[in-house]
Amino acid sequence: MSWMPDLEPVCPDAGALDDIELLIVPRARDIGGFEVRRALPAPRRQMVGPFIFFDQMGPAEFIHGGGIDVRPHPHIGLATLTYLFRGAFQHRDSLGSDQMIHPGAVNWMVAGNGVTHSERTDAATRAAPHTLFGIQTWVALPEAQEDAPGSFEHHGADALPVLEAEGKQLRLIAGRGWGARAPVTVHSDLFYADAVLAPGARLPLPRDHEDRGLYVTEGSVLVAGDEFPAGRMMVFRPGDEITVTAGAQGARFVALGGETLNGPRYIMWNFVASSRERLEAAREAWKAGDFQHGRFRLPPGDDAEFVPYPGGPGR
Repeated sequence: MSWMPDLEPVCPDAGALDDIELLIVPRARDIGGFEVRRALPAPRRQMVGPFIFFDQMGPAEFIHGGGIDVRPHPHIGLATLTYLFRGAFQHRDSLGSDQMIHPGAVNWMVAGNGVTHSERTDAATRAAPHTLFGIQTWVALPEAQEDAPGSFEHHGADALPVLEAEGKQLRLIAGRGWGARAPVTVHSDLFYADAVLAPGARLPLPRDHEDRGLYVTEGSVLVAGDEFPAGRMMVFRPGDEITVTAGAQGARFVALGGETLNGPRYIMWNFVASSRERLEAAREAWKAGDFQHGRFRLPPGDDAEFVPYPGGPGR
């Protein structure tokens, strides 16, 4: 989920192959009865384009009233992008947004100078056995947007471009690619897509983006003769012509990338910024806990608790 429980990210393993720039094998983490697999940031690769954080959520099965309960927590300097393959949950934030997300839709929250949000399984979903499987990623913002006011967008599955041909279906979630453009208001040039391929189907990746990568969620893919199973992220060399082929059981993967930012980004807990000073200011504001007059607010309707800064005050 979008909550990072530690001050520093726990990075996945990574190794280089001849056919690709980098292969990343995410590490599984339990964040309170729910498993995530984190592919970014990695030891040898912090970002793919502007994507600085990449978590696979589940797949998980819940029974007897179970679900996720990610308490209100803050962000700065990034946009959270949430996309589900299966299941549903409720997003609430300090902007006043209250939005359910379902498979094929996208939640896009731009934190800018500071937004607090929570993610919980709603009562109706908890009433019956259910599953949850999806991806949540952070997109680092350009410097000009880091101190801008926050915003939130939701686009349903029917609003996103879907391309279908020759055994493949591609839903463009954000940015531009394959001759299409998604309606999400992005602040840098990027692409982010959900691709489902029948066995043996082939999909070329866009060549006009500086950085490109993909993450296999189901089945397997072949790239330049090598096969990669689910739970692997590949990062490709700029400019190389890359075509992905589905394995014998078919494949589902997320393709992502875009232009690189003009400088490094620093991560502290759930904050991302182009300077350490911005991180430290956000940390002190959250630790102060002044949700009436301070920099951060709590989501209306979900303000009885929050995630404290590690080692800081909280309730």
